[in-house]
Amino acid sequence: MYIVTVDAAKCTGCEDCVTNCPNEVFRMVDGKSDPYQSSECVFCETCLQCPEGAITIIET
Repeated sequence: MYIVTVDAAKCTGCEDCVTNCPNEVFRMVDGKSDPYQSSECVFCETCLQCPEGAITIIET
């Protein structure tokens, strides 16, 4: 299982993670990415290509 976090201070709301995540882990809330379905993460690393480096994934 993985825990996905987004540093809201770094997130610019580009929506790359929302668009590219194959498991729909992310949604946009108030112009920022929200990993509301972190439990669906399969560590494909697509979101780690965030241009701002705002996303972190930790294996539990």
